[in-house]
Amino acid sequence: MDFDNAEHYVEFLVNTRVDSYMIEFREEVCDGSTSTLRMVSIVDQLSDGLSAVYTFFEPLGGQSYGTFNVLWQIEFAQTLGLAYVYLGYWIQTCRKMSYKTRFQPSELLSHGKWTRADQNSLC
Repeated sequence: MDFDNAEHYVEFLVNTRVDSYMIEFREEVCDGSTSTLRMVSIVDQLSDGLSAVYTFFEPLGGQSYGTFNVLWQIEFAQTLGLAYVYLGYWIQTCRKMSYKTRFQPSELLSHGKWTRADQNSLC
């Protein structure tokens, strides 16, 4: 991570020209009396889809929060009648981003041009 300050945070996540959502994912205790924050996702709503801005969570063994979040965004986009979900940056050598490659069909924006990506080109 870089060393942003409060002003950078506000510019990046709050002062946007689109509708943004900050969604908390919580796990409730069986009786509903308390809940534990598991993940936070910041999503922008564009005219044609949702854009995943930032997601953060505390990694727990055996959990797939990134995958769960993408599935939730797909369902939310469908509920809003939007055609696309933009998963944001993907760095091929970053293991933490590898879950994004499991969602097909997908396209990559490179040098200003969208191209269809197949599973082999993402590995």
